[in-house]
Amino acid sequence: MALVAIVGRPNVGKSTFFNRLTRSHEAITHDQPGVTRDRVYGTAEWNGVRFSVVDTGGYVPNSSDIFEQAIREQVQIAIEEADAILFMVDVTTGVTDLDDALAELLRRTNKPVFVVANKADNDERTWEASTFYQLGLSEVYPISALSGRGTGELLDALVKRLPERNGEVESDERPRLAIVGRPNVGKSSLTNALLGQERSIVTDISGTTRDAVHSVLKYYGREIVLVDTAGLRRRSRIRENIEFYATLRTERALRACDVAITLIDATEGLTAQDIRILRQAEELRKGMVLVVNKWDLVEKDANTMKEWEEAIRYRLPTWQHVPLVFISAKTRQRIHRVLEAALRVYENRRQRIATSQLNEVLQEAIRQQHPPTYRGRPVKIKYVTQVETAPPVFAFFCNYPEGIKEPYRRYLEKQIRAAFGFEGVPLTLVFREK
Repeated sequence: MALVAIVGRPNVGKSTFFNRLTRSHEAITHDQPGVTRDRVYGTAEWNGVRFSVVDTGGYVPNSSDIFEQAIREQVQIAIEEADAILFMVDVTTGVTDLDDALAELLRRTNKPVFVVANKADNDERTWEASTFYQLGLSEVYPISALSGRGTGELLDALVKRLPERNGEVESDERPRLAIVGRPNVGKSSLTNALLGQERSIVTDISGTTRDAVHSVLKYYGREIVLVDTAGLRRRSRIRENIEFYATLRTERALRACDVAITLIDATEGLTAQDIRILRQAEELRKGMVLVVNKWDLVEKDANTMKEWEEAIRYRLPTWQHVPLVFISAKTRQRIHRVLEAALRVYENRRQRIATSQLNEVLQEAIRQQHPPTYRGRPVKIKYVTQVETAPPVFAFFCNYPEGIKEPYRRYLEKQIRAAFGFEGVPLTLVFREK
């Protein structure tokens, strides 16, 4: 999926436009410059074309303020990683020195750059947007991020310039595994350990992300693609940008994979950031494997692993189905179990259950626990069928779909898992009127 970066100086409306593109309110919007301090990622769609969007902080060059330095670096990283760039400016202020500085940076890239003249809320301001042609960055698109005025023409032009998805990669039947996690948890060590096995044959293939190179290994005669999750390609001067770059790479790797292998550091335990990565993989409906790395650094007795697993499962109550593996990438302890678990999950994600089998499970589930009533009337589920695989989607047909609340939905999911497994696979249950 192509990545589009929204860049510009502070307070030109980048977050407002991000929210419009992604139909969300995830980015903080405020009149005070510099309020967007955390990068935000989302998915947009226009004319049937889906693409990722990254919302960056305001660009302030040559600032002694460490926060503004961080913004400048993060914008540069976003420019390096993006397939197209939306350069936002403000019609009400005209061209500023900060706009000139960022334009100079953008003129050196070979990526498509679109000058987005925001706050063009009327015809007069639309005409005033022509002043931004002096930046030397091709077409200028006057818009209003707040009202949506002019955004259609901009998006029409944008999607035409986005790279087409690689058909060869799309039809690739090889399992695609991504090793993801926080910085310094051992992603590169595990990748190298897996590729260094004697029975592995390694080749390089071009990936869907710019300048990424994925690796292919053979595991007992089966080819597996390790989706590139390489670390920093440049030394960041500001520590926060390590997290920014890692998050950007994780976003793209998750979208490209079938199964996400999430590493956590045994010396630090399960962190909130680890959980965020798991949640992101689940939202994208990817297969999931949780791996505790650096197990060699943990003082152990006969019960240590069991105690760790119980503690992790306790903190992840909705992810009891995700396989958990304890390894040391450094010593190669149990690393083969990572591939074994990931391949099981890959196959689970692709399995299709016969409608007759599903309905046998459904009838027994209803017999044990009837659906709740809806507005005093009984909810009756007529039948269920699997409508998609990879990821699996199950459609339940009933008289009052709105009457199926979250507790009963989770109950039905639990019954499906008990009958058919689906280890490590997020399931989607939809309820339709029949």
